[in-house]
Order: sequence, then C-alpha cells, then structure tokens
Amino acid sequence: MKLISWNVNGLRACLKKGFLEFFRKADADIFCLQEIKMEQGQADIDLSGQQNLNLLDKADSPASAKYYEYWNSAEKKGYSGTAVFTKTLPLSHTYGMGIYEHDREGRMITLEYDGFYLVNVYTPNSQRELARLEYRMCWEDAFRHYVCQLDAKKTVIICGDLNVAHKEIDLKNPKSNVNNAGFTKEERDKMTGLLDSGFTDLYRHFYPQKENAYTWWSYMGGARERNTGWRIDYFLGSNRLTETVNEAAFIKDAFILPQVHGSDHCPVGIETRFG
Repeated sequence: MKLISWNVNGLRACLKKGFLEFFRKADADIFCLQEIKMEQGQADIDLSGQQNLNLLDKADSPASAKYYEYWNSAEKKGYSGTAVFTKTLPLSHTYGMGIYEHDREGRMITLEYDGFYLVNVYTPNSQRELARLEYRMCWEDAFRHYVCQLDAKKTVIICGDLNVAHKEIDLKNPKSNVNNAGFTKEERDKMTGLLDSGFTDLYRHFYPQKENAYTWWSYMGGARERNTGWRIDYFLGSNRLTETVNEAAFIKDAFILPQVHGSDHCPVGIETRFG
C-alpha cells in the first residue's frame, strides 16, 4: 500500500500546476492533502476523468480503482483545510479531535481501517514574531493526547505538515533560524515529546543521516533552486510499525518527492505492507 501526503498550498491553484497529472501517475492507495483552502465542490476535480462524484469510479484511469473523498474545510473561507482520497473504504471517519477551539480550522481527518488509524493533520503555524506560539503549544498537547488514545487501541499512522523542523539536519540554515517559527525550542521539544510518547519519524527511520532532504522551500530568493529548504512534512507511525514481525517490518520505505512542483511543499510518502 502506498500513502502520499502533500501540502498543496491551495488546491485550486495546484490544480493549475499539474496536480491531477501527478495524482494519477502516483496512483497512491491513500492520498492526503493539507492547506486545501477550499470546500468540496468549489472546483471541478475529476480524479477519474469521468463525472466528479463523491465515490469516483476510476475504471478507465491509470489507477483503475475507486476513490472515496473526505473533506474537512475551515470555517474561514479560503484558509487551511484537509482532504483525503482513499481507494479503501474506511471503517469510520472523524473530523477534528473533538475540541471546537482546535477543530474550527479543518486541520484533521482520521480514518479507521482494519489494521490502523490514519491521521491527516495540518499543524498550526506559529506565525511571524511567534504570534501564535502559545496557541500552538495548546494544540500540540491536545494532538499528542488524541493520537496516544488512538495508539492504545491500534496502530496509528500520522501524516501531514507538522510545521516544525525537528533537528538541525532538517533545515538548510539551522543557526540563522533559531527562534524562528518552525524552529523554536518549544516547537522542537513538542515534536520530541510526541515521538517519545510512542511514535517514529518514518523517514528518519530509513534515512537517519541523509542531508539536504527537504519538503518546503520559500518562494523568495530562488530557495527551491538552491535547495535552501526545511523538512516539515512527515509520516510518523506507532513504534510497532518498524519492529520486526516475521522478519519483515510493516513499513517498507519512506520517500520525499522534491521533483514534484505545484506548491511550495513537495509530496512525501511511505510504502507499507498493509493492504
């Protein structure tokens, strides 16, 4: 099973920059989006090349499968929001974490499958001058509590834009970015706390020392061309996903696709033995 996550920084804009071509070529079993900045139905998104339905029959497409759609849009128009397109009908779905203060911006979708929960998340940015850092800390605590409750029931896979470069290896210029949003001690400590509560950074599990592996680049100053970036988009998983079971861990690989444009972020993904 292939899972892909992408902060598209406005899905309507990304549609004009090759989103559907990549979507069909990638042929992911589950495709998670963040920062969609729209509501379902605000754009013609024909994933199958056929009529745009809630359940899309992709029989004549390269993917040759059906996608079920789940959308969680922010109350504020044109802001935030998440979506998931999945070939496998989940057992259940949940929008948000059950706390209105944190759920009004459409930042989370949870799908339950037989073997795992999938949590698609778009973590709040602390913003310039750290104007939203205090709120971000409250969000982090609530999110950790939420996913730990899920993890007590079954395996959890978390994906999305977590808006933090965890270690110095995860951004090009760590020294000059200390105390900037996304690289404060507070944000990095919360990420450490989340991992310490029973989760693994799946990309670093496979590539612990790989440098210059980034998922976001500023639009300013040719940052992407120079690969002056940050790794702030992740797949995390319950620790047991990477434990050896019958000589084969449940996660086969993790990857970053910097060659895919259309947003200031690039897609990230994992290959699993589920499905």
